[in-house]
Amino acid sequence: MKSWMVTAVLAFALCGCQQETGTEVDDGYDVGAFLEGIAGEPTTHWVAKEPVGRGAPPVDTAMLADPYSSPGRWLHYTGDYRGYRHSPIDTLSPASVGDLRVAWSFGSGTDAQFSVSPIVYDGVMYVTSSHNRIFALDARTGEILWRYDHQLPGDLRFCCGPANRGPSIHGDRVFMGTLDAKLLAFNRKTGEIDWETEVAPYADGIAITSSPLVLDDRLIVGIGGGEFGVRSFFDAYDVETGERLWRHYTVPKEGEPGIETWAGDSWKSGGAPTWNPGAYDAATDTLYWATGNPGPDYDGSSREGDNLYSDSLLAVDARTGARKWHFQFTPHDLWDYDGNTQLLLVDIERDGKPVQAIVQANRNGYFYILDRTTGAFLGAEAYTENMNWATIDANGRPVVSENARNTDGVHGPVCPGTQGGTNAALATAFNPNLGLTFVPVIEACATYTVAEVEFVPGAPCMGGIPAYDTDSTYGHLSAIDVATGQTRWRYRDDTGLLAGVLSTEGGVVFTGNVAGEVLALDAKTGERIWSFRAGSAIRSQPIAFEVDGVPHLAIAAGGFPAAEAFLFPSMVPGDGQLFVFKLETPETRLEE
Repeated sequence: MKSWMVTAVLAFALCGCQQETGTEVDDGYDVGAFLEGIAGEPTTHWVAKEPVGRGAPPVDTAMLADPYSSPGRWLHYTGDYRGYRHSPIDTLSPASVGDLRVAWSFGSGTDAQFSVSPIVYDGVMYVTSSHNRIFALDARTGEILWRYDHQLPGDLRFCCGPANRGPSIHGDRVFMGTLDAKLLAFNRKTGEIDWETEVAPYADGIAITSSPLVLDDRLIVGIGGGEFGVRSFFDAYDVETGERLWRHYTVPKEGEPGIETWAGDSWKSGGAPTWNPGAYDAATDTLYWATGNPGPDYDGSSREGDNLYSDSLLAVDARTGARKWHFQFTPHDLWDYDGNTQLLLVDIERDGKPVQAIVQANRNGYFYILDRTTGAFLGAEAYTENMNWATIDANGRPVVSENARNTDGVHGPVCPGTQGGTNAALATAFNPNLGLTFVPVIEACATYTVAEVEFVPGAPCMGGIPAYDTDSTYGHLSAIDVATGQTRWRYRDDTGLLAGVLSTEGGVVFTGNVAGEVLALDAKTGERIWSFRAGSAIRSQPIAFEVDGVPHLAIAAGGFPAAEAFLFPSMVPGDGQLFVFKLETPETRLEE
């Protein structure tokens, strides 16, 4: 911002002081001194002069374990440890959503996708934006209480946009991961930095875009880097000090189980990134984390084998990081079917018997049901309308079609393609009353051109590229029965759905589309019942909370047009704007 201002002032000064050739002008005004005065070090950190909030106690383990007990807060990216994203507010219902009105709006001042899922506690909303800004805002008015703009190096290496999907909270601290692979802890009341930890060298192609997951005294965070051939991992850190407690690598090294699934030394650039938060079962102290594609993404000739533990679900001891079991969704992935999509812990019945299950709508187009105590495969059903890459056998292993195999450097069309299915940071939601999870889906088939690539640390290592027919791509929000995997209804949106989802106890599903519309659907039927045009593509994860007993909805608009054009070309701009709505009632009208 400041460098743009200096350039503009300089241009203005030169235009206003134009001289004739050969004529000396001395107007007594020192332009250089003026510019030096305004071009000093820009302010990047604004702390609060007085502690912010309403005097609530620190966020403790009990609050994090039961976040829905108070509708005035939203404490997790995934809503709770089970991944439900289901607000307890029953007054946000199909009958009432028409009374939602904008309470306030806030501009992030940044471009690219505004993917945040805010945190709300003690009357304060904590928001991160693209390019690693973090703001503390008054949840009732939108007033900025403190702000920090993380200063990023000019040679960052990350895939798919400079996003950040949100902060996390514990005690009197809020946490943010950064594109230069750091973890920062802020005093939630003042914005002062309590500690800073480097997770890994960013120059290797490692970045953090996800919201850290807080478990009691541990902060769990994963990384991006699959497109750079890094050997990925997820870590646990001490919330008080930032000290690393354990690291779990998602690609084995020599002498470890799974190394036999990698040809030669291909494991060294094996990928399997961990960029989305997992789920947690406190009863067994088990952490569930999903992994992404092997490297290179599309050329598998140098990495023959199943490539464990890429595209897998890992169950680990949350205290030590030791692996309990794994299940691989897509062995020897050639299509970039990242398995990082959201996990749900649900208790269901299968064949008349109760099952403690973990379910996921995977990017490969199948909805998986597993026993979360053992990792046993229970079933998989296609949730995409276009599916041709594989069928799933009785053991949960894909039987790959000839159409999806690499022949002479080109194969396809493959359905779903890399950017199909539920994708990237498209958070799902679950209504336990209906037994339905709501999944944003992209219908997009891809034709792949494959080429051999040599691994160079810090450089993209993808081995090919997918191409899409944008005339045939579309989106839908699907309601899936978590016990059977059957789709109960679909809401189709031809402009594309690239946003996360929120469910409410009142029976509403909130999401948004690439055209910039905030959408509300009836959870039982999928009927569109309300919309609001926000002016930019919706790429964020909506949340709901109460302020002084009044229901509020928060959702950010702000897309990444250069990336969205691969699937859904649009003239909609990409600037970031957060919208907060409140449910208007006769009482709130009187207050105004």
